[in-house]
Amino acid sequence: GILGLRVPLRAPANLNLRGGSVLMSSASDQAAPVEKFRKDYAPTPYAISEIELDFSLHDGETAESRATTVTSRLHVSRRPGADAGASLDLDGEDLELVSLAVDGVELTPGGGAYAVEGDVLSIDSSALPAGEAPFVLESVVRLAPAANLQLSGLYKSGGMFCTQCEAEGFRRITYYYDRPDVMATFSRVRLEAGKESYPVLLSNGNRLEHGDCGGGRHFAVWEDPYPKPSYLFALVAGDLGKVSGTFQTASGRQVELNVYSEKENVDQCDHALASLIKSMQWDEERFGLEYDLSLYNIVAVNDFNMGAMENKGLNIFNTALTLAKPSTATDDNYERIESVIGHEYFHNWSGNRVTCRDWFQLTLKEGLTVFRDQEFSSDVGSRPVVRIENVKSVRGRQFIEDAGPMSHPIRPESYIAMDNFYTSTVYEKGAEVIRMYMTLVGKDGFRRGLTEYFKRHDGAAVTCDDFRAAMADANGVDLAQFERWYTQAGTPVLTAAGAYDAAAGVYSLTLSQACPPTPGQAAKEPFHIPVVVGLLDAESGAEVVASRTLELREASQTFTFEGLPAPVVPSILRGFSAPVKLVHEPALTDDTLAFLAAHDTDAFNRWEAGQALGAKLVLDTASAFAAAGGAKPDAAVELPAPFLAAFRSTLSDASLDPSLRAYALVLPPLSELSQAMAVIDPTNLPAARRAVRRSLALACQQELVALYDSLAPPPGAPFSVDGAEIGRRRLRNCALGYLCSLPDGSPGGRDAVARAKAQFDASAGCMTDRLAAFSCLVGKPDDSPAAAERAAAVAAFHEAAGGDALVVNKWFMTQAISPHLSSHISPYLPISQQVVHDAGHLSPSLEPHLPISPHI
Repeated sequence: GILGLRVPLRAPANLNLRGGSVLMSSASDQAAPVEKFRKDYAPTPYAISEIELDFSLHDGETAESRATTVTSRLHVSRRPGADAGASLDLDGEDLELVSLAVDGVELTPGGGAYAVEGDVLSIDSSALPAGEAPFVLESVVRLAPAANLQLSGLYKSGGMFCTQCEAEGFRRITYYYDRPDVMATFSRVRLEAGKESYPVLLSNGNRLEHGDCGGGRHFAVWEDPYPKPSYLFALVAGDLGKVSGTFQTASGRQVELNVYSEKENVDQCDHALASLIKSMQWDEERFGLEYDLSLYNIVAVNDFNMGAMENKGLNIFNTALTLAKPSTATDDNYERIESVIGHEYFHNWSGNRVTCRDWFQLTLKEGLTVFRDQEFSSDVGSRPVVRIENVKSVRGRQFIEDAGPMSHPIRPESYIAMDNFYTSTVYEKGAEVIRMYMTLVGKDGFRRGLTEYFKRHDGAAVTCDDFRAAMADANGVDLAQFERWYTQAGTPVLTAAGAYDAAAGVYSLTLSQACPPTPGQAAKEPFHIPVVVGLLDAESGAEVVASRTLELREASQTFTFEGLPAPVVPSILRGFSAPVKLVHEPALTDDTLAFLAAHDTDAFNRWEAGQALGAKLVLDTASAFAAAGGAKPDAAVELPAPFLAAFRSTLSDASLDPSLRAYALVLPPLSELSQAMAVIDPTNLPAARRAVRRSLALACQQELVALYDSLAPPPGAPFSVDGAEIGRRRLRNCALGYLCSLPDGSPGGRDAVARAKAQFDASAGCMTDRLAAFSCLVGKPDDSPAAAERAAAVAAFHEAAGGDALVVNKWFMTQAISPHLSSHISPYLPISQQVVHDAGHLSPSLEPHLPISPHI
């Protein structure tokens, strides 16, 4: 599942006996946590080839009065070579055991045939058939989904039954080997519930039959023909609406597609359906991977705790990552939904058809699938912007994690609670490690390796080593040293020092690596680091050496480039080709940074150089303000000529991707700038950033006005979220943000406010444009000539929200990050807080980020 809200860590349950039944319940005398180690992996002594489940779902339950029952039939056999005296030990948590039988013969409690100890049902080998003969273990348990506040296992969300089983939630549904290496066919899953309250009954796979069963109840029977681990099981029962579509696979098979939600939200599901179709088509074209069932369902749930979950054929999403319409969702919301829909669909192969042997291998499915969804977003959107966002996330979250006390490799060696390892390291750094495979073997080589991986391991639970071996074998390369990315924690520091020999026409580049100590790892061996490098002519900026991948395997290596008649400027670590910190020796001068910001043919490095130059200017300005006793109102800054020239070059370069232009023009955010200060200055740093913005707007006012006007949407043009339209809106709103930073009393400032107001009033059907204009207006202080326009926008935006919690959240967030928190917000707080409280599901980790905020 995608990184999102995580459930609280669960305490081991304890045992109470009630007659012939067993109740798992929380108590104070809990067992001590047990640390698990990767080196201790061993297969289970028994195999489960097939499971049948029968759910009888009921309302009106409490933890003490359980009405929902689950009957399971496990088809079991002892593995060849397993200890003949080994007991069958199944996981179970908070379950009331009603009955237990082997091949139809009921086992009685207290006779030594079985016992429940903590969270384990242990069945003695003497109660099981001898040898390797298959047998059926049938159990009946009672649950209380309405009282399950952990949102793990089977629980109620509003008026809906739903499940979340990753990582260890299936044990809260029935007794089972709740671990990913036990892959069984869920051959028959029968759901029964009240027909009026739960007209929709869903589970994995394909529906075999459905009908009435008397007493106002009905049933549905589902079959998933593909073996899967327990964490991929899912069910949903509720009163839901849906949007539907079809997809024809490359082999000509028709797949029925449904996106379910509360009926009042069905009009916001079209984008999710379109994103699913786009994902299915992309996976066929890019990797030759075809969907394997005749039905694919997505369900949007308010209280879903994981963000989204890839259950086979039945994905469950939080509504914040599913619902969208132009009047309530921004382009960033649309892109985030598209990315997450893709992520969960791509798990059908990278996680479901081939899964993890154990949870230490979590990055095997998550790192790979994050990489796949990044590539999907890059191919259907703006590749430079997607890469920039990926890197910002790695640096802003994962690098910090790597530098702290919880630093760990992408494949941990031990854990106490698995929920603690759904981390940025496992997901985001894991994706960077997968990307390095592609950098080393090329795009075609990566597809060969991935095809080999799925060919070897389809239907199996495997390890990170198996993936690495498939990549190496398919491409005939040595990836033994590459394993260190899986075993060593920390962020390597890459140092680059270059020299040009004019007489020989040779440029030499020395690359060195070092990785700081991390907890439990004082010394690090050299990593296998792919460093993509290009060379630009120092005079013209033309590319004289195209991107080349240098493989750094030692602590230090020197690489030479020959046949260069003139000096060059290196572009190093293009596309952020490895998750490292790059240090230039000597440090790049402002002139070199400005040169790269204007001429680098690598989009990421061009953006990076501009950000470094902008950060230096803002930080220097903040220091100057502090030395002068503070910034003056409407203070301006003398802009260095190289910086202004690079800014103008990007502003006027119509050949660049519009989204990239918008990103390249925006100054680094305060969150990044503050990390560069030994002591954060909360007064002068924001003032310095505003002053630099204002100075850029003053210097480029005519160009910004012309750019804004040239990007106006054609009259009557329909709303679209294709890449071109998103780029147009991004760049236009970026220009508006700069214009609104002009002094309020100046003609340009008054004109900018008028433009922002006109855009706000005209864009009720486009949340991206409306929110961008709203951001500009609420950024004005109380004593601004635009205070009246600000107050009107605050009132109009809140009224138009109509109580929609996701829109009200945007209203709050935009004002909260404003440099001048609006005094006009106060009258709305009681009702808006109630809207957000009632929604319950809103969370900063699930609400996708706002578009480029022009005023910060």
